[in-house]
Amino acid sequence: MLKANDNRVKAGDLELKEKVVSINRVVKTTKGGRAFSFSALVVVGNGAGVVGQGLGKAKEVQEAITKGIEDAKKNLIKVPVMHGTIPHEQLSKEGAAKVFIKPAAHGTGVIAGGSMRAVLEAAGITDVLAKSLGSANPTNVVKATVKALATLREPIAVAKIRGISLKKVFNG
Repeated sequence: MLKANDNRVKAGDLELKEKVVSINRVVKTTKGGRAFSFSALVVVGNGAGVVGQGLGKAKEVQEAITKGIEDAKKNLIKVPVMHGTIPHEQLSKEGAAKVFIKPAAHGTGVIAGGSMRAVLEAAGITDVLAKSLGSANPTNVVKATVKALATLREPIAVAKIRGISLKKVFNG
């Protein structure tokens, strides 16, 4: 079985679009009062099968977003996108968040909730059915979605591993 980090990509000369999924204000109470800081969950993608997610933390919102973008660029993966959809169904889990993604017919659109939608659109997937099960924590949902996309396999790779023709992969 393929591991999630077998399909890493370098950010080098890719044109990536950033999407801020969530910003969380964190408060630490000290004897001198309250200390505020922010964490930003960011998704980046080129809209053509490359996507990454990152988490940035800082005292200012903009700085947290910038750090999140840099972290996301370090965690890019290649996603097999076939005719605007994914090659097969995939279930993935991160913490208490579970996600289920399923290929859809052309013209269906991205049927997914908030943070899942951001990841799928950044990857360039235009037709997919997705369901978030369990926890709705945006960080874990995004991580589970990226993990699900990373474990997808192309039909050609499956045929090669099994030692059968591509036609037999689809017809069983």
